Amino acid sequence: MGLASTGAPWFRASMSSSTFSLLSPRSPLSVPTSPSRNVCSSSALLSRRCTLNFRRSVTENRVRKVSCSLLKVEDGINDEACELVSGVELSLGEGADNIQAYLFKAVKNNNGTGILLLSDVFGFEDSSTREFAYRIACNGYNVLVPDLFRGDPWGRDRPKAMFEEWIGRQDPQRVAKDIESSTKWMVNEFVAAGISKKLGIIGFCFGGGRVIEVLARDGGTCFGVGVSFYGTRMDPSIASKISVPVLFISGDDDPLCPVNVLRDMEKSIGSGAKVVLFGERGHGFAHRPASPEEDGDAEQAFTMMRNFLYDGLVVNNS
Repeated sequence: MGLASTGAPWFRASMSSSTFSLLSPRSPLSVPTSPSRNVCSSSALLSRRCTLNFRRSVTENRVRKVSCSLLKVEDGINDEACELVSGVELSLGEGADNIQAYLFKAVKNNNGTGILLLSDVFGFEDSSTREFAYRIACNGYNVLVPDLFRGDPWGRDRPKAMFEEWIGRQDPQRVAKDIESSTKWMVNEFVAAGISKKLGIIGFCFGGGRVIEVLARDGGTCFGVGVSFYGTRMDPSIASKISVPVLFISGDDDPLCPVNVLRDMEKSIGSGAKVVLFGERGHGFAHRPASPEEDGDAEQAFTMMRNFLYDGLVVNNS
């Protein structure tokens, strides 16, 4: 057990002393920043599983604040800097192009950087996906989680024999278009406003496979880095079109994300790609840990991702 390589140095962030509008003037949100260097440390284990309840609204954008006090913080770090994460339900696009999404936003330690998070087949309302997005926001980011399945995610109560039929209904062109719409919204809110130079993209499983497609199409225009957790249905032939750093995290015992496919993509992308394999781990261990033992590996994977994002988007953005 364990992993094949280690992450970057400890994460720290500082903010200027001011109050600024994080989103564009038409957005209902504004974020106060603080000169404090205090951050919510996601390197510490969750003291207990966050049980966050989110309600969906398709008629209006509702802002809610989420307590971050369930997360332990580093010794000497004042957890007041990570006291709140705000969440807002969004409706992106109009008519047939309309999709739902959820935005998690750090309040007191916001670094102004946008992250697009692509879910696994269980969809954007799944509690594990939202907990993960919440933890990323606790580290200063603004995390958009779009509904990739238009209200029809895979359900655990469905017969497995129906999976291929269900996934076949998720038209790749429609999914790609919805991701593009989400990207354009983030560009308008963060990049065009001069807050962030580049966005980051993260995906699990189904979403991890889509990360490769998005980065290959984008060519470094909008996204500065990508993180793919045990991506499925990936096409190694397009990896050579990716021009930004990519972190691949997976278990070495995951039949849905073969190691040889990851290694091929790592070679195609070049020096900017890094594959990290966790020994004797299968699918979904990083965002769906099932035991204290797996929690350790999941925490290590989260720390590596966090450092990767910080180095690629915050340090290089300054």
